[in-house]
Amino acid sequence: MRDKGDSKPLIEIDGVPILERVILNSRAGGLDDFYIVTGYRGTKVRAFLDELAERENIKITHIVNDDWLRPNGLSVFVAKDYIDGPFVLTMCDHLFDPEIIKDLISSKHDEGTVTLCVDYNIENPVIDLDDVTRVNCTSTEIKNIGKIIRDYNAFDTGIFYCTPAIFDALEQSFKEGDESITGAMHVLGAQNKARTFDIKGRLWLDVDDPMAFGKAIVYVNEGKL
Repeated sequence: MRDKGDSKPLIEIDGVPILERVILNSRAGGLDDFYIVTGYRGTKVRAFLDELAERENIKITHIVNDDWLRPNGLSVFVAKDYIDGPFVLTMCDHLFDPEIIKDLISSKHDEGTVTLCVDYNIENPVIDLDDVTRVNCTSTEIKNIGKIIRDYNAFDTGIFYCTPAIFDALEQSFKEGDESITGAMHVLGAQNKARTFDIKGRLWLDVDDPMAFGKAIVYVNEGKL
């Protein structure tokens, strides 16, 4: 994606930066208070977010992760002192149908659990099988998760409904040598606190390479993302 811009969240799809699309889709899904963790080229991204907040009248709180070269779990953990209560976690480069968020936040969630939105369509042609995180789960609980697991029946969409339990799980996972979000989900799974939420075939896309970028343009122009 480097040939399209020097800051991935700010690469434009049909004239709108990816990060802006993620935020606006989240707002359309019912979210109204945003905490954005930035690291690489963060000054540029934060300047854009300040402009977006003013233009769209969106509440955005900046959180800075100076150790952005480390795995993605740290970017979640640095939000610990900023967020009190449940929250929705998304990735800056995952586009999705806002109805996923609507259904997720209107559903009942058990206290002390973390819920991952999963896609059970493992034949989905939109998915990059070389990059997607795979999930072995029941209709309610995660049994195993990872990029290289063979026995899987769903995909990780990168959308989570989190309680503060995510921070405790990350801290434990860090101690075990895994600083990824997936590591925290393993911890929660072992504690019977990792839940699943079926996106019911709705569209989502990880814009991670030129092929996915091309798909994103098509879906955006069709009004699907």
